Parts: sequence; C-alpha cells; structure tokens
Amino acid sequence: MLTLVTRPEPQASGWAEALAAQGVAAQPLPLIAIEGPPQVEAVARLWHTLAQQRLLMFVSPAAAEWFFRLRPQPLPDGSPAPTWPAQTLAAAPGPGTAQAVLALGADAGLTPHSMVSPPEHSVQFDSEALWPLLAPLDWAGQRVTVVSGGDTTGARGRTWLTEQWQQAGAHVEAVQAYQRGPGAWAPEQHNLARQALATPQAHVWLFSSSQAIDHLVAHHLPALAPAAPPPDWRRMRALCTHPRIAEHAAAHGFGEVRQCAPTVAAVVQARRSAP
Repeated sequence: MLTLVTRPEPQASGWAEALAAQGVAAQPLPLIAIEGPPQVEAVARLWHTLAQQRLLMFVSPAAAEWFFRLRPQPLPDGSPAPTWPAQTLAAAPGPGTAQAVLALGADAGLTPHSMVSPPEHSVQFDSEALWPLLAPLDWAGQRVTVVSGGDTTGARGRTWLTEQWQQAGAHVEAVQAYQRGPGAWAPEQHNLARQALATPQAHVWLFSSSQAIDHLVAHHLPALAPAAPPPDWRRMRALCTHPRIAEHAAAHGFGEVRQCAPTVAAVVQARRSAP
C-alpha cells in the first residue's frame, strides 16, 4: 500500500523519504502550496520589536521558515541585522516545528533555552498540549505574537490558544508570515492521484491539516475530472495526525479513517499495524 504524503513541499518529499527509509512505501502528493506573505513589512516590524515581545508562537515549520527568511538584513550605514533577545521566548506546538525554529533561528541568536514545546513523548502535539507548559508563567500585560499562515484575507490559526493568553492578561497579535493555497500539481502528480482514485484501497492519504482535505475536495479532484474516475469515498483511506483532522476526513466521507501522532515513527507504526 502506498502512503500519499499531503504536506506542503519540501516537507512532503522529506517525509516520503523518511517513511521509505523505514520500509513504508510513500510518495509526496502536496495538497497545500506555501508562498510568502502579502505584507512582508509586518514581519520586518516584528523583527524590530522582538525585545518588546514576551513570546513568539510559531504554528508550523513554514511559519519558522518564512519568518527567518524575511529577517531584515544589515543596513548600508552599518546597522546590524536584528537578533533574538535573550528574554523573548519561542513556542511551538510540536517537536517538528520546534526543531525548525531552532535550526533556522540559530544564526539570529535563538538558543534551546528560549524554546517551549511539548516533549517528543507527548501523546499529542497541539495547542492543548502546549498550554500547560505556558500557563504557569505570568502573562499579565505581556505581548505575544502568533507567527502563522493564512490566505489573501489575513492570518489564521490558534484561536483557542489566543483565548487562553487573553484570559491570562496577555496582549496577543497575529502576524502572517506565509500564505497557503492549493497550488498546482505536476503531470506526474496528476497521474499519481488518478491511480489513487482508481485503486483507493491500495493507497492511504496522510493528512496533517484539515485544509489539505478541503483543497483535495474543492480544487484538486475537480481539476482531474473527467479524466479520472469519481472518488469512491467509502473505499478511500485516511491516516490523520490529529483528532480534528480525522473528524474532518470522516465528515468528507473517507470510509476508513485512522489517527496517529504527527511523527515519522508514529506513522510508520500506524502503517505497519494497518490491516
């Protein structure tokens, strides 16, 4: 059975390679495309006010990638590029994002001491798992910025976590560091999708985002018609990395929906234990 990794690139290819290295047949079939934010100035302003922030919350590896990619450069007059202040924390919902933040932020002076993230042995990686690590801190009057994605209408995500901070007295803003869209498949990806529709029980769709499911249904599948058979939802299989994503897949009609943690090891275990 072939696992279709639907994360954005380059994550999709990286995950497919990691799964294949563990003996799980996998191919990238990204359902989300990532590009820069509509207003890069907002990210630049955030860099210049880092010292006033108690914490930056990175929602995904893409948020980290674009935030650090858009770090302002040194000025011709000799003014240095902004660096990460020692008193400013960074937070991530899981180890994958945390690793990306630390790797990309090292040149700016970010150290592991400033990172807050659920440990790798956590049952789940999300806002609910992160908040118990943050709740003991004093948030009254503190500034928090959520570095997130979105679309052309603005930043999206982490509403529940924002509410927890606000109830604790923090001032919370969101800065859109990247945009998400459905993107466009290459010809070989169109062929892979057609094969998945023709033989649904020989493929499993690995979803790490509810939006990926939305893009599949509203954009990618209609683009295949009429050259591809209509989806036989009852025979289609989904492996989801969060309960809410699993609920979304089931609501769209996937006949078999399973759940696992958003790690390569968990996906490998889930695939090997599948009937």
